Amino acid sequence: MSEPMAARAARLDAADELAEVRDRFDLDDGVTYLDGNSLGALPRGVPARMADVIGREWGRLRIRSWEESGWWTAPERIGDRIAPLIGSAPGQVVVGDSTSVNVFKAVVAAVRIAQGRAATVGAGTGEAARTWTPGAGVDPAPGAIVGLGVAPGPTAGGSRGAASAPVGAQAEPSPARAGDGALRDEVLVDASTFPTDGYIAESAARLTGCRIRAVEAADVPDAVGPRTAVALVNHVDYRTGRLHDLPGTTAAVHAAGALAVWDLCHSAGALPVGLDEHGADLAVGCTYKYLNGGPGSPAYLYVRRELQPLFDSPLPGWNSHADPFGMSPAYTPADGASRGRVGTPDILSLLALEAALDVWEGVPIEAVRAKSLALTDFFLECVGSYVPPGRVESITPVPHGERGSQVALRCAGAGEVMRALAERGVVGDYRRPDVLRFGFTPLYTSYADAEHAARVLAEVLTGTDGGA
Repeated sequence: MSEPMAARAARLDAADELAEVRDRFDLDDGVTYLDGNSLGALPRGVPARMADVIGREWGRLRIRSWEESGWWTAPERIGDRIAPLIGSAPGQVVVGDSTSVNVFKAVVAAVRIAQGRAATVGAGTGEAARTWTPGAGVDPAPGAIVGLGVAPGPTAGGSRGAASAPVGAQAEPSPARAGDGALRDEVLVDASTFPTDGYIAESAARLTGCRIRAVEAADVPDAVGPRTAVALVNHVDYRTGRLHDLPGTTAAVHAAGALAVWDLCHSAGALPVGLDEHGADLAVGCTYKYLNGGPGSPAYLYVRRELQPLFDSPLPGWNSHADPFGMSPAYTPADGASRGRVGTPDILSLLALEAALDVWEGVPIEAVRAKSLALTDFFLECVGSYVPPGRVESITPVPHGERGSQVALRCAGAGEVMRALAERGVVGDYRRPDVLRFGFTPLYTSYADAEHAARVLAEVLTGTDGGA
C-alpha cells in the first residue's frame, strides 16, 4: 500500500523549489525529524561561525569585540534580519531575553499605553510622551497623553501629573480611565495559551491593577470591550496547530480602544505574519523553533514604530538607556527598538542565531508557507491511507486559513506511541494526555519524510514491521 504514496512523495520532492535548502542543515541519515516546532535543526554554518566567535572574537579581541566585532549592536542588527520574516520594517525588532521576559515587558507596557499612563519617556532629548489612538500614528505635538484623555500616572509621591521620578521608579497607579471614560482594567488572555504566557499575563495584570480574563482566541473579537486594556493572543496554538486570525482580531481589539500583543512562537519562520500590514501593536517570539537559532536562543520583541515613544518598559535596564555608559542614576530610555533591551546581551547565543539566519538567504516566506500547507496536506492524506480508522484523530484544522505548520493527532497511549516512533527513527513529540505532534519545517522537511512518518506510525499502531 505504501508504494504509491512513496512514489508520489518522490515526485513532489523532485519538483520542490526549496529542496536545495535542506542541504544547508546538518541532518542525520536514517532519522525523520518532525520536531522543528520544538527545536529546529542545526544549520551547517553555525559551528564554524561559533568557533570564530569563541576563538578569535572572544579569545583574541576580547573586550574590543563589543565594538570591533559588532557585539553591542547585535540585538538590533539581528532584529532587523528577523523583521522581514514577520512582516516588519527595520527598526522595530530587538533580540534578547527569553520569550517569557518579553511577554512581561510587552503586556505591562501595553497596559500602560492603553491606560494612558505611559510615562514621559523622551528619547534623551526631553521629548514628552505623545498621543496614541489604536491603529493610528503618534500625534506630532509633544505634551500630555491627550489622546486617551489622561495625564501620566502618579509619581512615587502619589500626586497625579507629569512624572518626576525616573521611569520605572514610580509607583504603579490604580487603573486609569481612557478618553472615552472607560476603566481600562482588563487583560484578555488566550485560554489555550502556552502556560507561561498565562502565568506572565496574570502577574502583569496584578502589577498594573488589572483583572485577567481567559477567553478562547477565536472569541477575543467578541470578548474585547471598553474595559479591555490588552489582549495577549497566540498566533498559532502550540497544542493543535490552529492558526488564529491576526488581522481580524487586531482590528477588533483596536476598535475597542485596546492593544494586541501577539505570541509568534509557532508562526515565525513558518508562514507570513504581516505585523506592519495588519497594524499589530506588539509581538514576541522565540527563535529556536522554525528560525533554527539553537536551544535557548534569545527571543525577540516587536514594537510598532508609532508606539515606541510610548513604550514604558517595566524592566528599564542599562542596555536600554539613551547613554548606557554615562552611568546616570536617572533612567532615560533610548530611541527606537533599543528601548526593549534590558541587560548585557547573551553574545554566544545571539551570534549563533545570526549565523543560523543565513539559511534564509533567497528563501521567500510565501514559498515556505506553500510548502508547509502541501506537506501537512500530504501527511494527513498518508495517515488516512495507512492508519486504520479510529486509531488517531486529527485535531489540526483542515482549512488552510486555520492551520499552522504542524499536525496534531489525538491518540490513545500517545506517550508510548511517540517513544516507539523515536526508536524507529521518527522524531516528533507529544503533549499530555493524548496528543502526538508532528512539526513540518519546510526548509528541511521532505515529502519523503512525511510519507515515511505516516507509514511508521501505522506500523507502530498495528504492531507490524514494514521493514523500514
